Amino acid sequence: MNALLVRVGADCSAGGGSWNGPVDSKSGDFAYVPIPETKLVHSGLEKAYSSLDPVLERFRVELPLKLRLKNMHLDPDFTNLTYGDQGRRAKQLLRCLDTNDMIVFYAGLKDVRRKGYLIYAIIGLLIVKDFLSAVEISKKDRDINAHSRRVLAPDAEDIVVRGQPGVSGRLKRCLPIGEFRDRAYRVQIDLLEEWGGLSVKDGYLQRSASLPRFLDVPRFVRWLKRQKPVLLQANN
Repeated sequence: MNALLVRVGADCSAGGGSWNGPVDSKSGDFAYVPIPETKLVHSGLEKAYSSLDPVLERFRVELPLKLRLKNMHLDPDFTNLTYGDQGRRAKQLLRCLDTNDMIVFYAGLKDVRRKGYLIYAIIGLLIVKDFLSAVEISKKDRDINAHSRRVLAPDAEDIVVRGQPGVSGRLKRCLPIGEFRDRAYRVQIDLLEEWGGLSVKDGYLQRSASLPRFLDVPRFVRWLKRQKPVLLQANN
């Protein structure tokens, strides 16, 4: 079994919306807030940030105006159990993963209990069912992922990974994994040891063109099972 670690969700970077979704560090409850959509989307398939209002009200936070007026790049889409990508990362997904392999998603979340405190945590996963070419997805099925919602050129190489129902989804409670050390957010030292390591230096947790690989997937899976995660087929 192979597994990749993928950073998703809104964050403090310009491309990430300059905002972080909220998390309650006591309960592990969190809101999944995707990055902004930057491409043209087929009419009627837009995903407005304002649809998150009821979820964010639970945390007593509001979207900044700059996001409220935009649409989301809803990817991964946990309701449809899909994840899409393009370019170098899409090629890595195709090269490294096959049916029954795993994609683990994590995000940087803002703690509502400690002002200005970020929590890097696993928020969901997909056990791979198959891979689709986004441009070949039929019109009636375009709404399964952010990349198939886009108006793509005929030669676009965007892919969509479909996850297996029952073993894929959003976590009901996130699993914190990060800490700030050596001037960057990284996977906690004790977790790196328990997981058997990652392919990135010292558990580096920033976005990159090359996705980190789990070096000992069975060890990570054993750790994950001990956390007793509850998976939901829902975005929020």
